[in-house]
Amino acid sequence: MPIDFLLNILVAGLLTGLVYGLMALGLSAIFGVMKVVNFAHGDMMVVAMYATYTLYTAAGLEPVAALPLVAAGLFVFGFALQRGLVNRFINATEHMQFLLLLGVAMVITNGTLMVFGPDARNVQLDYAFDSYNVGPLIVDKVRVIAAGVAGGTALLLAAFFRFTVTGKAIRACADNFTGAQVVGLHVNHLYAVTFGIGAACVGVAGTLLLLITDVHPHLSTDYTLLGFIIVILGGLGSLGGALLGGVLVGLSEALSGALIAPSLKSMFSFGLLILVLLLRPQGLLGKQA
Repeated sequence: MPIDFLLNILVAGLLTGLVYGLMALGLSAIFGVMKVVNFAHGDMMVVAMYATYTLYTAAGLEPVAALPLVAAGLFVFGFALQRGLVNRFINATEHMQFLLLLGVAMVITNGTLMVFGPDARNVQLDYAFDSYNVGPLIVDKVRVIAAGVAGGTALLLAAFFRFTVTGKAIRACADNFTGAQVVGLHVNHLYAVTFGIGAACVGVAGTLLLLITDVHPHLSTDYTLLGFIIVILGGLGSLGGALLGGVLVGLSEALSGALIAPSLKSMFSFGLLILVLLLRPQGLLGKQA
């Protein structure tokens, strides 16, 4: 196998993996703070992709320009969903939370199917086939843009949790729920903000992913499963682990798709998941129980 060909595959997988990692960051943040598994995560991703597509076709906004609007819309949706619905089940059993969010997922999937139909949609950009030549590498411009924005968003999220008052309060709720209540933190509000941030992350990731692939309603299940694979690989609740897991999945999909068969890329992602569960059940960057 030519080394140039292999390097190009690895770079493409790395860039796509950063977008995957940002998608999983939202899922990991929600679980890390509230211990709620968002089974509608992939559906929210598809909503973001359709919102970006609609802004492009109706208003002429390119995905990167539409990104702040989509992220803000998903934040509001996530905030309202948590305060109006999820918060009522925050102390319920896990299977009740599962059924609730599974129901939300089904409503979203069927809603997008009714509005947009089953056909795949995409955006036709002037620079869709542009690329950069870096030595032996030929790097797609859209992947570079997507990976750059995803990496920048992840850094902003890390800075938010580390340096802002609200971010520190959210971390306090995650570390000690009772202690957060004792010192007077508005836990329910902070939970809703966290859910909104997780939804905004998936909104950004969905917008960026539309640069790379088409969208149709039934993608939601694939992205939900992919998000679970990534966060389990990296460690549930670990933001750094989500990015690492996304990169690993991106690389495995790129290699298996190019060297074996594109239809088998999911098999290798699940194989990687099984391997990590056998050797390090808490995830690559997860804490030992």
